[in-house]
Amino acid sequence: MVDVADKLENLIVIKRNGKKVAWDGTKVAIAIKKGFDSITENEEYKYKEEDVNKVYNAVVKTVEKKYADEGKIKIETIQDLIEAELMKQGYDDVYQSFSDYRERRNVSRQIFFGEKKQHKFLKSIEGLGLKSALEEDAKRENANVDGDTPMGTMLQYGSTVSKEFAKAYLMKSKFAEAHENGDIHIHDMDFMPMGTTTCCQIDLQKLFAGGFSTGHGHLREPNDIMSYSALAAIAIQSNQNDQHGGQSIPAFDYYLAPGVLKTFKKQFKQEISDFLDYSEFGHFINMERIAKDIDKLKSIEIDLDIFDGYAKESAEVKRLFKLAYDKALAKTDRITYQAMEAFIHNLNTMHSRAGAQVPFSSINFGTDVSAEGRMVMKNYLLATDAGLGHGETPIFPISIFKVKEGVNYNEEDPNYDLFKLACKVSAKRLFPNFSFIDSSFNLANYNPDDYRTEVGYMGCRTRVMSNVVDPNKAITPGRGNLSFTSINLPRLGSKHGIVSGETDLDGFFAELEEKLDLVKDQLLERFEIQCNKRIYNFPFLLGQGVWIDSERLKPTDRLRKVLKHGTLTIGFIGLAECLKALIGKHHAESEEARKLGYKIVKFMRQKTDEYAEKYNLNFSLIATPAEGLSGRFTNLDKAIYGKIKGVTDRDYYTNSFHVPVYYNISIAKKLEIEGPYHELTNGGHISYVELDGDTAMNTEAFEKIVRMMHDNNIGYGAINHPVDRDPVCGYTGVIGDYCPGCGRKEGEGVPMERIKNANLTNLGR
Repeated sequence: MVDVADKLENLIVIKRNGKKVAWDGTKVAIAIKKGFDSITENEEYKYKEEDVNKVYNAVVKTVEKKYADEGKIKIETIQDLIEAELMKQGYDDVYQSFSDYRERRNVSRQIFFGEKKQHKFLKSIEGLGLKSALEEDAKRENANVDGDTPMGTMLQYGSTVSKEFAKAYLMKSKFAEAHENGDIHIHDMDFMPMGTTTCCQIDLQKLFAGGFSTGHGHLREPNDIMSYSALAAIAIQSNQNDQHGGQSIPAFDYYLAPGVLKTFKKQFKQEISDFLDYSEFGHFINMERIAKDIDKLKSIEIDLDIFDGYAKESAEVKRLFKLAYDKALAKTDRITYQAMEAFIHNLNTMHSRAGAQVPFSSINFGTDVSAEGRMVMKNYLLATDAGLGHGETPIFPISIFKVKEGVNYNEEDPNYDLFKLACKVSAKRLFPNFSFIDSSFNLANYNPDDYRTEVGYMGCRTRVMSNVVDPNKAITPGRGNLSFTSINLPRLGSKHGIVSGETDLDGFFAELEEKLDLVKDQLLERFEIQCNKRIYNFPFLLGQGVWIDSERLKPTDRLRKVLKHGTLTIGFIGLAECLKALIGKHHAESEEARKLGYKIVKFMRQKTDEYAEKYNLNFSLIATPAEGLSGRFTNLDKAIYGKIKGVTDRDYYTNSFHVPVYYNISIAKKLEIEGPYHELTNGGHISYVELDGDTAMNTEAFEKIVRMMHDNNIGYGAINHPVDRDPVCGYTGVIGDYCPGCGRKEGEGVPMERIKNANLTNLGR
């Protein structure tokens, strides 16, 4: 990028509505880039970043020469200069596209707002109805929405227009401009007018007590494990319609365990009745009394001696009770498997949001040591291992196995067998991921007598635990993130490092603080919009008491007193590229960079802690889920700075604090480097390990990696590896040129299904 002369820093740009703003070369560069972008649908035409830079530099020189002394320039004049330079340099097709676009924008202003107002409705929606998801970025923004379907397209129309409305009417212009320029990214901006929150950890125990309503009828309290699993899926689907993010169940094993016990009691009563009916003893045994005694049982693991009173010292009657118990237990186990299978199938096929989206669902489990909870977990893992109807790997729910010493981590722990099974299934199916209660920050609020204090993660990484508003409610269920906005770290690094020719860390941290303050103010502005909504705006999330304390409010109450328990979160992207831009190396390449990277993220965490204390709200720092953001920031920065080696020379920025995927590093070293950032990012985090080869053939090595995560103070981790499937024979595993199952060659008939190193937990919302 050209180093803009000092005299341009005082140049005033006069917008069409007469408003005066400071010269911003970034906006000029982005406008030029969009002109080139508009003609790249023709695959024969390929331009380079240098083309954009050439035009940009020439325009800046002209502005310096002709308008700097005058001190002002009209926005139309800048656009005229861009057109002139495109013609001069021979970019005739770009010029024509740029000129046609200006004319269309003039027409759209007249249609929507006349002479006095300007907006982007036509610009934003023109591609939705005319282009496929492959051609139009807006149709691909949410990986959970099929933008090519009628309902998906309709959802995208609403989303696109809603964003423009939010930028024009609901937020200060400085926030909208910072988002448009790529300094920050306001996530889920399309839901700002609705005042929705991001995500929630659903307390099924509270929801199921007495039953609940979906708005179209009341559902009774479930009375068997099949109903428990069905209503759990319905709860996720219903809550998805009230939030713009995902849904998670923080203690799936604890919540569904009562359904196992209820099922067992039904089966035990039936089996005893059947056995006694066909025996000579049935006439003198009171089944009504037996049924009442069974109803009193607290566990499926019982001492059958408690029924000796019915045996009348008869060995045959005792034998019948034992047979009935064993058969009831086996049936309960089989029904539980069917319930878990149905749960998985439901969440991969049911839709929310007008039928356009599969709910983004997550479940956490691993620590219930009861026989009922263990049966739930075992059968859920086995159902995941079996896959969907044709053996496909299920994407939802994203399952997270909670690892805890004394519960499932060591060989003598009661749930150690389930930890081993979780590793085996994940080595085949990518899930479950693993969270670690023993990490220092997850252990801080942990109470072994209260599973509500066990950390629960959203599949994407979001985490909520401590509570500055009310420390007595530092629990997971009923809480979630309110909204989050991310900062473009590589841009700050470039500006105060490689572009200026020398590293200016003081300038970097000063501007980083400005951006943090900006995002804080933007989150508070959005929080006010959310707080001004009422209970009736969210009939399930708040009307059914899913969100913490919401059952205490009246339908017309505003929401501040309950939303305050959620998190307002600041995120970041591209720490690695930021470090490369500042000092030439990222945090895996030198100790200096490693220390600086930690200092940068710690600085951000300290600021969010300050905000939390000042405003008495749960401000937190999140290692941003990249989604499409990493590419958006990179494309914008290329237009400004051109290709900078190690910074903007790829199509994406590295996710949050991660070591770049292209950098060759051992698993142990990667986890050692990333581990300290988990403690700093209290709003959420994840570390990935990328493996090649068939991990299902070496579950011992897979388990070793999970243990390495535990030992490096990782809060939440996932192991990505190839998952291939032959749809002809159903073989699942690593498939090379030939299928190991049936021997057919790649390219013969139906293509192989391949999921390579899939970052599935980073699916869009």
